[in-house]
Amino acid sequence: MKSLNKLATAIIPNNGGELTLYRRENEFSIRLSGVRGELMNSGVYNSEQELAKLGCAHIQNKDNAEVLVGGLGMGYTLAAALACVTANSRVTVAELIPEVLEWNQGPLGECAGRPLADPRCHVRLGDIAELIKMQEPAFDAILLDVDNGPEGITHSNNNWLYSTDGIEALYDSLRPEGMLAVWSAGADSMFVIQLKKAGFVVSVRTVRARPGKGSRHTIFLAKKPWRSSLA
Repeated sequence: MKSLNKLATAIIPNNGGELTLYRRENEFSIRLSGVRGELMNSGVYNSEQELAKLGCAHIQNKDNAEVLVGGLGMGYTLAAALACVTANSRVTVAELIPEVLEWNQGPLGECAGRPLADPRCHVRLGDIAELIKMQEPAFDAILLDVDNGPEGITHSNNNWLYSTDGIEALYDSLRPEGMLAVWSAGADSMFVIQLKKAGFVVSVRTVRARPGKGSRHTIFLAKKPWRSSLA
């Protein structure tokens, strides 16, 4: 087997460490310096696609739907979200690290079918937390895959998203009956409790890293209920 070739590196803000992009023929790998090792691989993406499919299932036929994807990664969640929504909908992807955007605009973009080139895709370069803090209710679905789950491993500022204030801001950023979907490497019962306290109706799904095999990942699905102004 051929060895991985180092293509590029990127520094994660706020002392988050260093990302390195590797390639072996048609396989790409993004790794984090230190004990975390490989964060993602271009051959293992089923759970990222399931995040989008589950999070957008309720808006497949909705005109002018608005979706927010937190974390570009290798583009698989973005591509799956675009495949789920109508031709006049919009999917905004927020990415913290400029180099990750550049990698997806280069050869890495072929893996997910170059979703950044889709005219329905809009890119927001920066911290998704800042976007959420300023956002009025505008999204029908928010798909979060910004870290290893409800904890800030790769970027400490991600902790805010999973705090009480962050969850409430996510709730406020969704339209009635909107869905928050969060990818996680494992289960987290306390996070479920936090989501319910914020007013979400919560369910949890287990999906595989590859179709029918591989590691088991968790998708938290948190729906914002419809509330009449008369309630």
